[in-house]
Amino acid sequence: MQAVRILAVDDQEFNLDLIELAFMEFEYVQVVRAVNGKDALTILEKDSSFHVILLDLAMPILNGFETLKILKTHPIWKQIPTIIVTANKEEKIRALEIGGDDFISKPYDVEELKLRTFNYAKIKDYQDNLDLKVQEKTAQLQEALSLAKKTEYEISARLGKASEYRDLETGMHIKRMSHYSAKLAELAGLSPEEVELVLYASPLHDIGKVGIPDQILLKPGKFTTEEFEIMKLHAVLGGKMLETDGYYPVLDAGRIIALQHHEKMDGTGYPVGLKGENIHIYARIISIADVFDALSSERVYKKAFSVKKTLEIMQEGSGTHFDSVLLDLLINHLDQFLTIKELFPDEEETPSIMNLIDQLQ
Repeated sequence: MQAVRILAVDDQEFNLDLIELAFMEFEYVQVVRAVNGKDALTILEKDSSFHVILLDLAMPILNGFETLKILKTHPIWKQIPTIIVTANKEEKIRALEIGGDDFISKPYDVEELKLRTFNYAKIKDYQDNLDLKVQEKTAQLQEALSLAKKTEYEISARLGKASEYRDLETGMHIKRMSHYSAKLAELAGLSPEEVELVLYASPLHDIGKVGIPDQILLKPGKFTTEEFEIMKLHAVLGGKMLETDGYYPVLDAGRIIALQHHEKMDGTGYPVGLKGENIHIYARIISIADVFDALSSERVYKKAFSVKKTLEIMQEGSGTHFDSVLLDLLINHLDQFLTIKELFPDEEETPSIMNLIDQLQ
């Protein structure tokens, strides 16, 4: 049988001897003695692996009532069943109100003492086993959630690459823009969970471009009015592509970003014409990060603007195109964004077909 450990707390040596004698026939029972409450707490600080505490109430230094209060407010000790051993009925009631689990009257019946102690020892074993199973199941659930999260992030990154390959954006644009977005979200005071969400959802901002015809998407010159109306549909297409049942946080955030990242603070954006804070903060963040990278990086159709020129252009749209508070955060912490820019330089002007094939393998 599994070992049963009992902490017997009594200032009378005779009473402690009786308890030891009661369990002497059981080799698997260990009785540890404490002569007062302070002694008992000292023992528990070193080793709290007891199944039951037998606690006398009338003791010097630290009596049973004070000891019980400490036991029942401790995160670990409160889990150990405490049986009060006393001859005073009023004391029993008070001790039970404080949190004692049961009581045995003095002078106690040896058989009753053994049965009550063993019964609570079984309960403690059951609770310990249950806690262990809960911990195991919780660990398994956390592992499953972690895997699901990683899978969702991987899907987001792959979908982001799909839109990147369609319009031949430079390979590092997605990475820079994602990290710009996460940094801006952090500076804006979003929680670490939301910052992470922005980091992994931002690559989905242009996923709707996969539904735009090549003759429009890849057109080197200026769009006609009709062509621009078709181009604007990529926001709506992205939103529809990322519709979920609410169980995928990254894709849900990606849907918001895809739909709203071309909305403007003054309501002149598309596809709906949202205005001000009606535009989700994720989309307001991505709008700034995306334009900052687009202007300050080289493209097949343009040279890179200097950072100074980029910020001058963007400041012209502060409060109309861009959220002025978020834009100021970028400007006031520019060094952090430039560090990100240096971390992810463009390797080549446009990805070659062989380069794309290599990346897919």
